[in-house]
Amino acid sequence: MSTATPPVSTEALEVPTWTDGKRYAWLLGLIVPIAPFIALGLYEATDLAVVWFFAPLLVFGVMPLLDTLIGTDAENPPDSVLKWLEHDRYYRWCTYAFIPLQYAALVLAAALWASGDLGVLATVGLTWTIGIVNGIGINTAHELGHKRARLERWLSKVALAPTGYGHFFIEHNRGHHVRVATPEDPASSRMGESFWAFLPRTVAGSLTSSWELEAQRLRRTGSGPLTIKNDILNAWLMTVVLFGALTIAFGPVVLPYLLVQAVLGFSLLEVVNYLEHYGLLRDKREDGRYVRTAPEHSWNANNVASNVFLYHLQRHSDHHANPIRRYQALRHFDEAPQLPTGYAGMIVLASVPPLWRRVMDPRVVAHYGGDVTRANLHPRKRERILARYGAGAT
Repeated sequence: MSTATPPVSTEALEVPTWTDGKRYAWLLGLIVPIAPFIALGLYEATDLAVVWFFAPLLVFGVMPLLDTLIGTDAENPPDSVLKWLEHDRYYRWCTYAFIPLQYAALVLAAALWASGDLGVLATVGLTWTIGIVNGIGINTAHELGHKRARLERWLSKVALAPTGYGHFFIEHNRGHHVRVATPEDPASSRMGESFWAFLPRTVAGSLTSSWELEAQRLRRTGSGPLTIKNDILNAWLMTVVLFGALTIAFGPVVLPYLLVQAVLGFSLLEVVNYLEHYGLLRDKREDGRYVRTAPEHSWNANNVASNVFLYHLQRHSDHHANPIRRYQALRHFDEAPQLPTGYAGMIVLASVPPLWRRVMDPRVVAHYGGDVTRANLHPRKRERILARYGAGAT
């Protein structure tokens, strides 16, 4: 495991004249983990069960609307301020604060499930809301898990525990970032593949890949995989302890809800994986190896609302080029293919495959200059896609 890097004080760096226009907007991301508390307050005020759907209404209703109304921001921080910006500790505390609120929300949900005071509609809404909280918590884990500091990597596992998706810590960093935009990557979706077909493939493939990667690492140290040093097992152990503690505290009645919200949470992660590299393919060199990952291998979006809530995850090309770069310093690339709206709206679109294909397939073809054979095609849909869009300039 990497050791913590020595802290660099921003006082030792020259304070730039450039200012981050979104500096305090990043705090809006904390609305997500307090969503169950907001829903509780609204329920006490209105007695309407529908308010327990606060998080899905926010993510799938309000955020796409805000993305449209507020628009985009393609401004990049100047190269001269990147070092200063990355070492401003305010930004990392915005991510740190998410985790205790995330856990408080889960405890609140467990208490409400156990109380028996909620009706069926309210219970469904609460479960969906906490699933979205912990699903977006995986994005917080994603931001922290790429860093070298031991504390941040540990906090990444803590944020993953409520969804039981601790193996993401391994697969994403050592698997996806190596094989992105190739048929070998279980987290890169193929043109013609619906989200509902992608979901079981990526869940199973990522789990298998993460175990193989961690087993390889342990073999190099002379150890087998069945050890507490296995970062998958110790991450899953966090989930077992967390769910066990909540079950002891509130009773076995909470366990089914914990499992359902975990599935909802990691499904939210996987639909984001689905849209980030849909149909994109890295070329192969003469020696058979893939070319280096470039901006054109990730779909990007500069919609302000979604970017603020997701810590600039939508500037995905720069993230793949510079995985340890902190979210506030990620840049826009003109050459990166652009999504028609932010992630929130694209998630809604991905849930309806005919609409998704109508919007995204022509964009994939256009990205490759009409040569659809250059795209990452679903093997079972290849002939149908070629018949519709032609072989292009081969």
